[in-house]
Amino acid sequence: MDTLINTLHIVAAVFIVGPMAILPMTAMRFIRAGQPGPVAVLGKSVSFFTLLSLLVVVFGFGALSMSEPERNYSFASTWIWLSLVFYAIALAINLFLVVPALQSAAEDLTAREGTGATTKVAAYSRIAMGSGISTLLLVAVVVLMVWRP
Repeated sequence: MDTLINTLHIVAAVFIVGPMAILPMTAMRFIRAGQPGPVAVLGKSVSFFTLLSLLVVVFGFGALSMSEPERNYSFASTWIWLSLVFYAIALAINLFLVVPALQSAAEDLTAREGTGATTKVAAYSRIAMGSGISTLLLVAVVVLMVWRP
C-alpha cells in the first residue's frame, strides 16, 4: 500500500501541479495575441488544477502516515512543514492573484475586441509576477521533497 500511495502522490504532483504552474504562462501568450477566449478557458483551468492539487497534499499525508518508522518522518520534520507552507502560499497566490488576474485580462480583451486597441492588458504583470512566484515556490517544494534536509 505504501508504494501505491507514494506513486499516486508523485503522479498527481506531475500531472496536476505541472499544469497548475505552466498554464498561466501559456495564458500570457494569448494575452499578447489579444485572444480573450483562450485566456478565459485557461483561467478556469488554472483554478481547477490549483484546487485539484489538494489531492497531492492528501496523497502526501497518506505517504507520510505509511512511512517506515525508522525514517522518523513527521510533521515536525523541517522539509515537510516547510513544503506545506510553500505549497499553501503558492495555492493562495494562484487562487487569489493569478486566477482573478486571468479573468480580468479575459474581460479586458473581450471589451477591446474589434476596437483595434493594442495597449497592454493591466493584469498582465500580476499574472507574470504571481505565476512566477508560485512556480518558484513549487520548485522549492520539489527540491525539499527530493533533498529532505
